[in-house]
Amino acid sequence: MAALEARHPSISMTATLIMSKNARLMSFLTLARHCRKRNDLREDGPAAGQGQSPRPCPSSIFNEEIDTMPNRSMKQDDPLDDFTRREITLDGIAKAVFVTGAGPAVIVMAEMPGISPHVARFARWVRDAGFAVYMPSLFGRDGAVPGAEEGAAVFQRACVSAEFRAMTSNESSPVTKWLRALARLAHAECGGPGVGAIGMCFTGNFALTMMLEPAMLAPVLSQPSLPLNNPAGLEIASDEIKAVRERLDRENLTVMGYRFAGDKFCMAQRFAAYSQALGDRFVGRVLPDSAANADLAPFFARHVPTPHSVVTAHLIDEAGQPTIVARDEILAFFRWRLAGGRKIGGPDVAAGATR
Repeated sequence: MAALEARHPSISMTATLIMSKNARLMSFLTLARHCRKRNDLREDGPAAGQGQSPRPCPSSIFNEEIDTMPNRSMKQDDPLDDFTRREITLDGIAKAVFVTGAGPAVIVMAEMPGISPHVARFARWVRDAGFAVYMPSLFGRDGAVPGAEEGAAVFQRACVSAEFRAMTSNESSPVTKWLRALARLAHAECGGPGVGAIGMCFTGNFALTMMLEPAMLAPVLSQPSLPLNNPAGLEIASDEIKAVRERLDRENLTVMGYRFAGDKFCMAQRFAAYSQALGDRFVGRVLPDSAANADLAPFFARHVPTPHSVVTAHLIDEAGQPTIVARDEILAFFRWRLAGGRKIGGPDVAAGATR
């Protein structure tokens, strides 16, 4: 086991995610063995069926101003009362999706362990920048402050879910097919040139796989953490990343990526693998660890020992902070691709960030 941890530091770091003081949860390494050996734990989803019918955006696509969100505490559960909760069925699979705003659509995919107040805050920033946000509930308790043990249990279940490939390189998570259908639906409902998407942590790579959907134009990978057991692995099938690269070249598109320098869940090897696969179509930003917020929810305080969540839990909400500059660059990227805005600047737009 020690040798395995030495070869794959992410296993050692991630082990804390499913350990409790009472040892009531399975260790990460044991779970990893189950993920590798017990594929029968995966459950097949419902049979494919008719997708959701598009419906028009509720208001003007490009020009409606959206009120700035009120100041909300990041230490209390978020009621998400300024979102509309929709039950959306695509390919025979129903999921809750929280929708808000008007404009070209951006899909915001939560990090582990779910739609936290920090994730909802980022979604509101996207909304207030002039976009319609579609935020699917993929795991966890919607709006909850991430608790240490509750979050670890969510993580444990996700690792053996049929929808995700937490431990497998060169294979795409099945849930990305549903997410591609969601992008198609969002584009039909909201119009505009296309759709943007951001994935974070467990969902970090999903926006890349979603580029197989023609409506997708603006993918952002924030601290993409899968596969957990291979720092240099990519959670996308080989033929799919080849198809994505061909599309990026053909349509002159780019993929944005963000991580902290000392992140043990998304290490330098992963960004190197993206660069090798995508060439200069991948634009990676690396923020200094000193730019990370240290006032964390219990899940992050106990289980995430290094800076990790660039635009959510580890973001410092102060003007000029590298995480705020990174957030603004992401919004500018969406604006450039989806709303005819100005192209983002040079390689070091985020203060303190490196490529």
